[in-house]
Amino acid sequence: MSRSVRRKLGLLTSVVILVGAAGCGGGGFDDEGSAGAATGEVRMLVNITPNLTKGYWEGLVKPFEDANPGVDVKIEAPTGSGVKDSLPQLLAAGNAPDVVETLMADKVLAPQMLELTDQAWTKDTPLAQQAALDGKVYTVGVGQQAQSLVFYNKDAFTKAGIAAPPKDLDALTAAMGKLKAAGYLPLQTAGDYVTGLQLLQLSDPSIATKHPDWYQQVGSKQLGVGQSMLPLLQRYESWIKSGYVDKNALGLDDVNAQTNFLTGKSAMYVMGSWFVRTAESQKPTFDLGVFAAPTEAGQPYPGPQGVTMAAPYMVLKSTKQRDLSVKLVQFLVTDQAAVQSQLAQDGNFRKGFTDKLTPLGKQVQDILDQAPKGVAQGEGYGANTLPSGFNGEWNKAVQSLYTGKSAKDVATRIDRWMGSKS
Repeated sequence: MSRSVRRKLGLLTSVVILVGAAGCGGGGFDDEGSAGAATGEVRMLVNITPNLTKGYWEGLVKPFEDANPGVDVKIEAPTGSGVKDSLPQLLAAGNAPDVVETLMADKVLAPQMLELTDQAWTKDTPLAQQAALDGKVYTVGVGQQAQSLVFYNKDAFTKAGIAAPPKDLDALTAAMGKLKAAGYLPLQTAGDYVTGLQLLQLSDPSIATKHPDWYQQVGSKQLGVGQSMLPLLQRYESWIKSGYVDKNALGLDDVNAQTNFLTGKSAMYVMGSWFVRTAESQKPTFDLGVFAAPTEAGQPYPGPQGVTMAAPYMVLKSTKQRDLSVKLVQFLVTDQAAVQSQLAQDGNFRKGFTDKLTPLGKQVQDILDQAPKGVAQGEGYGANTLPSGFNGEWNKAVQSLYTGKSAKDVATRIDRWMGSKS
Protein backbone atom coordinates (compact mmCIF):
# COMPACT_ATOMS: atom_id res chain seq x y z
CA MET A 1 0.00 0.00 0.00
CA SER A 2 1.26 3.52 -0.77
CA ARG A 3 1.91 5.82 2.14
CA SER A 4 -0.82 8.06 0.80
CA VAL A 5 -3.36 5.32 1.48
CA ARG A 6 -1.96 4.05 4.73
CA ARG A 7 -2.47 7.52 6.14
CA LYS A 8 -6.19 7.37 5.31
CA LEU A 9 -7.02 4.10 7.01
CA GLY A 10 -7.31 5.81 10.40
CA LEU A 11 -7.59 9.50 11.27
CA LEU A 12 -6.11 11.19 14.30
CA THR A 13 -6.73 9.77 17.72
CA SER A 14 -4.10 11.76 19.57
CA VAL A 15 -5.70 15.04 18.49
CA VAL A 16 -8.50 14.38 20.98
CA ILE A 17 -6.26 15.51 23.80
CA LEU A 18 -5.35 18.67 21.96
CA VAL A 19 -8.75 19.99 20.98
CA GLY A 20 -9.28 21.69 24.29
CA ALA A 21 -5.74 22.99 24.48
CA ALA A 22 -5.74 24.39 20.96
CA GLY A 23 -9.13 26.02 21.35
CA CYS A 24 -12.45 25.29 19.70
CA GLY A 25 -14.92 27.49 17.96
CA GLY A 26 -18.03 27.45 15.92
CA GLY A 27 -19.84 29.50 13.40
CA GLY A 28 -19.65 29.87 9.67
CA PHE A 29 -17.01 31.10 7.25
CA ASP A 30 -17.69 34.80 7.87
CA ASP A 31 -16.62 34.81 11.50
CA GLU A 32 -13.79 32.27 11.41
CA GLY A 33 -10.25 33.57 11.52
CA SER A 34 -8.69 36.65 10.04
CA ALA A 35 -8.91 37.41 6.35
CA GLY A 36 -5.22 38.30 6.39
CA ALA A 37 -3.22 40.34 3.94
CA ALA A 38 -3.16 39.98 0.15
CA THR A 39 0.48 38.95 0.34
CA GLY A 40 2.64 37.01 2.77
CA GLU A 41 3.47 33.46 3.74
CA VAL A 42 1.09 30.50 3.73
CA ARG A 43 2.36 27.41 5.53
CA MET A 44 1.19 24.06 4.16
CA LEU A 45 1.83 20.78 5.98
CA VAL A 46 1.95 17.92 3.47
CA ASN A 47 2.63 14.23 3.19
CA ILE A 48 6.15 13.42 1.98
CA THR A 49 6.71 10.15 0.09
CA PRO A 50 9.20 8.92 -2.53
CA ASN A 51 6.97 10.37 -5.26
CA LEU A 52 5.48 13.27 -3.30
CA THR A 53 8.79 14.91 -2.49
CA LYS A 54 9.24 18.38 -1.06
CA GLY A 55 10.55 19.42 -4.47
CA TYR A 56 7.38 18.13 -6.12
CA TRP A 57 5.17 20.14 -3.77
CA GLU A 58 7.22 23.29 -4.31
CA GLY A 59 6.88 22.89 -8.06
CA LEU A 60 3.15 22.29 -7.71
CA VAL A 61 2.49 25.58 -5.91
CA LYS A 62 4.90 27.71 -7.97
CA PRO A 63 2.25 28.71 -10.56
CA PHE A 64 0.08 29.92 -7.67
CA GLU A 65 2.95 31.99 -6.32
CA ASP A 66 3.67 33.37 -9.80
CA ALA A 67 0.04 34.38 -10.23
CA ASN A 68 0.01 36.04 -6.80
CA PRO A 69 3.15 38.20 -6.48
CA GLY A 70 4.26 38.62 -2.89
CA VAL A 71 2.80 35.28 -1.80
CA ASP A 72 5.17 32.58 -0.53
CA VAL A 73 3.79 29.07 0.01
CA LYS A 74 6.05 27.38 2.55
CA ILE A 75 5.97 23.60 2.20
CA GLU A 76 6.41 21.89 5.56
CA ALA A 77 7.30 18.22 5.94
CA PRO A 78 5.97 16.24 8.90
CA THR A 79 8.00 16.59 12.08
CA GLY A 80 6.77 13.22 13.33
CA SER A 81 6.38 9.98 11.39
CA GLY A 82 3.64 11.54 9.28
CA VAL A 83 1.08 14.32 9.06
CA LYS A 84 -1.27 12.64 11.53
CA ASP A 85 1.50 12.62 14.15
CA SER A 86 2.83 16.08 13.34
CA LEU A 87 -0.41 18.07 13.41
CA PRO A 88 -1.14 17.33 17.11
CA GLN A 89 2.39 18.44 18.01
CA LEU A 90 2.00 21.68 16.07
CA LEU A 91 -1.45 22.33 17.55
CA ALA A 92 -0.16 21.76 21.07
CA ALA A 93 2.74 24.12 20.46
CA GLY A 94 0.45 26.83 19.09
CA ASN A 95 2.29 26.58 15.79
CA ALA A 96 -0.33 25.07 13.48
CA PRO A 97 0.06 25.45 9.70
CA ASP A 98 -2.42 27.40 7.59
CA VAL A 99 -3.26 24.44 5.32
CA VAL A 100 -2.99 20.71 5.94
CA GLU A 101 -2.98 17.98 3.32
CA THR A 102 -3.60 14.24 3.86
CA LEU A 103 -6.24 14.23 6.61
CA MET A 104 -10.02 14.38 6.46
CA ALA A 105 -12.23 16.10 9.00
CA ASP A 106 -13.89 14.00 11.64
CA LYS A 107 -15.72 15.09 14.78
CA VAL A 108 -12.39 15.66 16.53
CA LEU A 109 -10.70 17.61 13.76
CA ALA A 110 -13.66 19.62 12.47
CA PRO A 111 -13.66 22.18 15.32
CA GLN A 112 -10.08 23.07 14.36
CA MET A 113 -10.87 23.57 10.67
CA LEU A 114 -12.36 26.38 8.60
CA GLU A 115 -15.80 25.62 7.23
CA LEU A 116 -15.90 25.87 3.42
CA THR A 117 -19.57 25.13 2.87
CA ASP A 118 -20.37 28.52 1.35
CA GLN A 119 -17.50 28.35 -1.14
CA ALA A 120 -19.24 27.54 -4.44
CA TRP A 121 -16.17 25.92 -6.01
CA THR A 122 -16.22 23.08 -3.46
CA LYS A 123 -19.42 21.63 -4.92
CA ASP A 124 -17.65 20.21 -7.97
CA THR A 125 -14.75 18.63 -6.10
CA PRO A 126 -14.75 14.84 -5.62
CA LEU A 127 -16.56 13.47 -2.56
CA ALA A 128 -16.86 16.87 -0.86
CA GLN A 129 -20.50 16.28 0.06
CA GLN A 130 -19.91 12.66 1.09
CA ALA A 131 -17.13 13.79 3.43
CA ALA A 132 -19.20 16.61 4.93
CA LEU A 133 -20.06 16.54 8.62
CA ASP A 134 -23.60 17.56 9.54
CA GLY A 135 -23.88 19.08 6.08
CA LYS A 136 -20.77 21.22 6.58
CA VAL A 137 -17.81 21.00 4.21
CA TYR A 138 -14.35 21.12 5.77
CA THR A 139 -12.39 18.81 3.47
CA VAL A 140 -11.91 19.10 -0.29
CA GLY A 141 -9.81 16.85 -2.49
CA VAL A 142 -8.20 16.45 -5.86
CA GLY A 143 -9.62 13.10 -6.90
CA GLN A 144 -10.66 9.63 -5.86
CA GLN A 145 -8.94 6.38 -5.07
CA ALA A 146 -10.93 3.34 -6.15
CA GLN A 147 -10.77 0.63 -3.49
CA SER A 148 -12.76 -2.40 -4.64
CA LEU A 149 -10.49 -3.60 -7.44
CA VAL A 150 -9.11 -7.00 -8.41
CA PHE A 151 -5.93 -6.84 -10.49
CA TYR A 152 -5.39 -10.03 -12.44
CA ASN A 153 -2.98 -11.92 -14.67
CA LYS A 154 -4.83 -12.33 -17.96
CA ASP A 155 -2.36 -14.99 -19.12
CA ALA A 156 -3.04 -17.05 -16.00
CA PHE A 157 -6.79 -16.78 -16.57
CA THR A 158 -6.36 -17.98 -20.16
CA LYS A 159 -4.18 -20.90 -19.06
CA ALA A 160 -6.78 -21.86 -16.43
CA GLY A 161 -9.59 -21.72 -18.98
CA ILE A 162 -11.34 -18.71 -17.44
CA ALA A 163 -12.94 -16.79 -20.28
CA ALA A 164 -13.87 -13.60 -18.41
CA PRO A 165 -13.44 -12.06 -14.95
CA PRO A 166 -15.98 -13.40 -12.43
CA LYS A 167 -18.91 -11.16 -11.60
CA ASP A 168 -20.07 -12.80 -8.38
CA LEU A 169 -18.30 -14.32 -5.40
CA ASP A 170 -19.37 -17.89 -6.24
CA ALA A 171 -17.79 -17.51 -9.68
CA LEU A 172 -14.69 -15.99 -8.06
CA THR A 173 -14.30 -19.02 -5.82
CA ALA A 174 -14.74 -21.36 -8.77
CA ALA A 175 -12.13 -19.42 -10.71
CA MET A 176 -9.72 -19.82 -7.81
CA GLY A 177 -10.05 -23.58 -8.04
CA LYS A 178 -9.18 -23.49 -11.74
CA LEU A 179 -6.22 -21.20 -11.15
CA LYS A 180 -4.82 -23.45 -8.44
CA ALA A 181 -5.17 -26.47 -10.73
CA ALA A 182 -3.26 -24.50 -13.39
CA GLY A 183 -0.33 -24.02 -11.02
CA TYR A 184 -0.99 -20.54 -9.67
CA LEU A 185 -1.59 -19.19 -6.20
CA PRO A 186 -5.09 -17.85 -6.91
CA LEU A 187 -5.15 -14.79 -4.64
CA GLN A 188 -2.10 -12.90 -3.39
CA THR A 189 -2.27 -11.44 0.07
CA ALA A 190 0.17 -10.48 2.81
CA GLY A 191 0.47 -9.60 6.48
CA ASP A 192 0.70 -6.11 7.96
CA TYR A 193 -2.30 -4.01 6.85
CA VAL A 194 -2.98 -5.98 3.64
CA THR A 195 -4.99 -8.89 5.08
CA GLY A 196 -7.86 -6.94 6.55
CA LEU A 197 -7.82 -4.22 3.92
CA GLN A 198 -8.34 -6.68 1.08
CA LEU A 199 -11.37 -8.20 2.76
CA LEU A 200 -12.86 -4.74 3.36
CA GLN A 201 -12.27 -3.91 -0.31
CA LEU A 202 -13.99 -7.11 -1.39
CA SER A 203 -16.91 -6.46 0.96
CA ASP A 204 -17.81 -2.98 -0.31
CA PRO A 205 -20.01 -3.88 -3.32
CA SER A 206 -21.99 -6.63 -1.57
CA ILE A 207 -22.48 -4.88 1.76
CA ALA A 208 -23.48 -1.57 0.16
CA THR A 209 -25.96 -3.36 -2.13
CA LYS A 210 -27.53 -5.40 0.65
CA HIS A 211 -27.45 -2.62 3.25
CA PRO A 212 -27.40 0.82 1.54
CA ASP A 213 -27.48 2.51 4.98
CA TRP A 214 -24.99 0.11 6.55
CA TYR A 215 -23.14 2.71 8.63
CA GLN A 216 -26.35 4.15 10.01
CA GLN A 217 -27.72 0.67 10.78
CA VAL A 218 -24.50 -0.27 12.55
CA GLY A 219 -24.49 3.03 14.45
CA SER A 220 -28.07 2.53 15.65
CA LYS A 221 -27.33 -1.10 16.55
CA GLN A 222 -29.86 -2.47 14.09
CA LEU A 223 -27.03 -4.42 12.51
CA GLY A 224 -23.74 -5.82 13.72
CA VAL A 225 -20.53 -5.49 11.73
CA GLY A 226 -19.58 -9.09 12.39
CA GLN A 227 -23.11 -10.28 11.66
CA SER A 228 -23.18 -8.59 8.26
CA MET A 229 -19.62 -9.61 7.37
CA LEU A 230 -20.00 -13.24 8.45
CA PRO A 231 -20.81 -14.69 4.98
CA LEU A 232 -17.67 -13.16 3.50
CA LEU A 233 -15.60 -14.19 6.52
CA GLN A 234 -16.81 -17.78 6.07
CA ARG A 235 -15.93 -17.65 2.40
CA TYR A 236 -12.47 -16.29 3.17
CA GLU A 237 -11.96 -19.00 5.78
CA SER A 238 -12.73 -21.59 3.09
CA TRP A 239 -10.20 -19.96 0.74
CA ILE A 240 -7.49 -20.36 3.37
CA LYS A 241 -8.38 -24.02 3.94
CA SER A 242 -8.45 -24.69 0.18
CA GLY A 243 -5.05 -23.10 -0.37
CA TYR A 244 -6.47 -20.32 -2.53
CA VAL A 245 -4.43 -17.89 -0.44
CA ASP A 246 -1.05 -18.65 1.12
CA LYS A 247 -1.52 -20.08 4.61
CA ASN A 248 1.77 -18.43 5.59
CA ALA A 249 0.84 -15.04 4.13
CA LEU A 250 1.12 -13.20 7.45
CA GLY A 251 4.91 -13.49 7.24
CA LEU A 252 4.97 -11.64 3.92
CA ASP A 253 5.15 -7.85 3.62
CA ASP A 254 3.30 -5.82 1.01
CA VAL A 255 6.37 -5.22 -1.19
CA ASN A 256 7.15 -8.93 -1.55
CA ALA A 257 3.48 -9.73 -2.04
CA GLN A 258 3.31 -7.27 -4.91
CA THR A 259 6.49 -8.73 -6.39
CA ASN A 260 5.01 -12.23 -6.23
CA PHE A 261 1.99 -11.06 -8.16
CA LEU A 262 3.86 -8.96 -10.70
CA THR A 263 6.32 -11.76 -11.46
CA GLY A 264 3.50 -14.18 -12.26
CA LYS A 265 3.56 -16.38 -9.14
CA SER A 266 -0.02 -15.51 -8.22
CA ALA A 267 -3.04 -14.74 -10.36
CA MET A 268 -5.02 -12.02 -8.55
CA TYR A 269 -4.27 -9.17 -6.18
CA VAL A 270 -7.00 -7.14 -4.47
CA MET A 271 -5.84 -3.56 -3.92
CA GLY A 272 -6.77 0.08 -4.43
CA SER A 273 -6.14 2.17 -7.51
CA TRP A 274 -2.78 3.42 -6.24
CA PHE A 275 -1.44 0.01 -7.24
CA VAL A 276 -1.67 1.05 -10.91
CA ARG A 277 1.42 3.20 -10.56
CA THR A 278 3.36 0.43 -8.78
CA ALA A 279 2.36 -2.22 -11.28
CA GLU A 280 3.27 -0.17 -14.32
CA SER A 281 6.64 0.86 -12.87
CA GLN A 282 7.63 -2.81 -12.49
CA LYS A 283 6.56 -3.67 -16.05
CA PRO A 284 5.11 -7.19 -15.57
CA THR A 285 5.81 -9.62 -18.41
CA PHE A 286 2.18 -10.81 -18.53
CA ASP A 287 -0.94 -9.00 -19.70
CA LEU A 288 -2.24 -7.20 -16.62
CA GLY A 289 -5.90 -6.30 -16.20
CA VAL A 290 -8.28 -5.15 -13.48
CA PHE A 291 -11.97 -5.75 -12.74
CA ALA A 292 -14.45 -4.49 -10.18
CA ALA A 293 -14.77 -6.65 -7.09
CA PRO A 294 -17.54 -9.26 -7.51
CA THR A 295 -20.86 -9.00 -5.71
CA GLU A 296 -22.84 -11.75 -3.98
CA ALA A 297 -24.72 -14.10 -6.30
CA GLY A 298 -27.98 -12.51 -7.43
CA GLN A 299 -26.84 -8.94 -6.85
CA PRO A 300 -26.34 -6.50 -9.75
CA TYR A 301 -22.83 -6.19 -11.16
CA PRO A 302 -20.90 -4.00 -10.98
CA GLY A 303 -21.84 -3.06 -7.47
CA PRO A 304 -21.01 0.12 -5.57
CA GLN A 305 -17.30 0.93 -5.64
CA GLY A 306 -15.40 1.63 -2.44
CA VAL A 307 -13.83 5.07 -2.83
CA THR A 308 -11.72 7.41 -0.74
CA MET A 309 -10.81 11.03 -1.29
CA ALA A 310 -7.40 11.55 -2.86
CA ALA A 311 -5.18 14.42 -1.72
CA PRO A 312 -7.61 15.98 0.78
CA TYR A 313 -6.97 19.54 1.97
CA MET A 314 -8.24 21.58 4.91
CA VAL A 315 -7.65 25.12 6.13
CA LEU A 316 -6.90 25.61 9.82
CA LYS A 317 -9.36 27.87 11.62
CA SER A 318 -6.44 29.47 13.46
CA THR A 319 -4.86 30.78 10.25
CA LYS A 320 -3.96 34.45 10.06
CA GLN A 321 -4.04 34.15 6.27
CA ARG A 322 -7.60 32.97 5.77
CA ASP A 323 -8.27 34.36 2.31
CA LEU A 324 -4.89 33.36 0.87
CA SER A 325 -5.17 29.87 2.39
CA VAL A 326 -8.63 29.32 0.93
CA LYS A 327 -7.44 30.68 -2.42
CA LEU A 328 -4.48 28.26 -2.38
CA VAL A 329 -6.69 25.26 -1.64
CA GLN A 330 -9.10 26.32 -4.37
CA PHE A 331 -6.18 26.42 -6.81
CA LEU A 332 -4.93 22.98 -5.75
CA VAL A 333 -8.28 21.24 -6.26
CA THR A 334 -9.73 23.14 -9.23
CA ASP A 335 -6.85 24.36 -11.43
CA GLN A 336 -6.68 21.98 -14.41
CA ALA A 337 -2.88 21.71 -14.50
CA ALA A 338 -2.53 21.38 -10.72
CA VAL A 339 -5.20 18.69 -10.56
CA GLN A 340 -3.72 16.76 -13.50
CA SER A 341 -0.28 16.87 -11.93
CA GLN A 342 -1.47 15.51 -8.59
CA LEU A 343 -3.58 12.79 -10.18
CA ALA A 344 -0.62 11.55 -12.21
CA GLN A 345 1.92 11.88 -9.42
CA ASP A 346 0.09 9.73 -6.90
CA GLY A 347 -1.99 7.43 -9.12
CA ASN A 348 -5.38 8.99 -8.47
CA PHE A 349 -8.50 9.46 -10.60
CA ARG A 350 -11.13 12.09 -11.40
CA LYS A 351 -13.91 12.11 -13.95
CA GLY A 352 -13.01 14.23 -16.96
CA PHE A 353 -9.26 13.81 -16.48
CA THR A 354 -8.57 10.87 -18.77
CA ASP A 355 -6.25 12.21 -21.48
CA LYS A 356 -3.03 11.15 -19.79
CA LEU A 357 -4.23 7.85 -18.36
CA THR A 358 -2.39 4.64 -19.26
CA PRO A 359 -4.40 1.66 -20.58
CA LEU A 360 -4.55 0.15 -17.07
CA GLY A 361 -5.50 3.53 -15.62
CA LYS A 362 -8.31 3.86 -18.15
CA GLN A 363 -9.66 0.49 -17.03
CA VAL A 364 -9.81 1.80 -13.46
CA GLN A 365 -11.50 5.04 -14.58
CA ASP A 366 -14.06 2.96 -16.49
CA ILE A 367 -14.77 0.97 -13.33
CA LEU A 368 -15.30 4.18 -11.37
CA ASP A 369 -17.56 5.58 -14.11
CA GLN A 370 -19.64 2.39 -14.37
CA ALA A 371 -20.15 1.89 -10.64
CA PRO A 372 -23.71 2.82 -9.57
CA LYS A 373 -22.22 4.84 -6.72
CA GLY A 374 -19.11 5.25 -4.58
CA VAL A 375 -19.21 4.20 -0.93
CA ALA A 376 -17.01 4.49 2.13
CA GLN A 377 -15.35 1.49 3.73
CA GLY A 378 -13.90 0.62 7.10
CA GLU A 379 -13.73 3.62 9.42
CA GLY A 380 -15.22 5.70 6.60
CA TYR A 381 -15.68 9.47 6.46
CA GLY A 382 -18.33 12.15 6.85
CA ALA A 383 -21.58 10.76 8.22
CA ASN A 384 -20.49 7.21 7.35
CA THR A 385 -18.03 6.33 10.08
CA LEU A 386 -17.14 3.59 12.54
CA PRO A 387 -15.19 4.13 15.76
CA SER A 388 -11.57 5.16 15.40
CA GLY A 389 -9.33 2.11 15.56
CA PHE A 390 -11.77 -0.16 13.73
CA ASN A 391 -9.43 -0.79 10.78
CA GLY A 392 -6.65 -2.03 13.03
CA GLU A 393 -8.94 -4.24 15.09
CA TRP A 394 -10.56 -5.66 11.96
CA ASN A 395 -7.15 -6.43 10.51
CA LYS A 396 -6.05 -8.33 13.61
CA ALA A 397 -9.35 -10.22 13.71
CA VAL A 398 -9.10 -11.28 10.05
CA GLN A 399 -5.50 -12.36 10.57
CA SER A 400 -6.64 -14.64 13.38
CA LEU A 401 -8.29 -16.81 10.68
CA TYR A 402 -4.74 -17.83 9.77
CA THR A 403 -3.96 -18.89 13.34
CA GLY A 404 -6.93 -21.17 14.02
CA LYS A 405 -9.89 -18.91 14.76
CA SER A 406 -13.14 -19.48 12.88
CA ALA A 407 -15.18 -16.97 10.91
CA LYS A 408 -17.75 -16.97 13.73
CA ASP A 409 -14.96 -16.24 16.23
CA VAL A 410 -13.92 -13.24 14.14
CA ALA A 411 -17.49 -11.96 13.79
CA THR A 412 -18.03 -12.27 17.55
CA ARG A 413 -14.76 -10.51 18.30
CA ILE A 414 -15.60 -7.57 16.04
CA ASP A 415 -19.11 -7.16 17.44
CA ARG A 416 -17.72 -7.31 20.97
CA TRP A 417 -15.17 -4.64 20.11
CA MET A 418 -17.86 -2.46 18.54
CA GLY A 419 -19.94 -2.87 21.69
CA SER A 420 -17.06 -1.67 23.82
CA LYS A 421 -16.97 1.59 21.82
CA SER A 422 -20.60 2.45 22.36
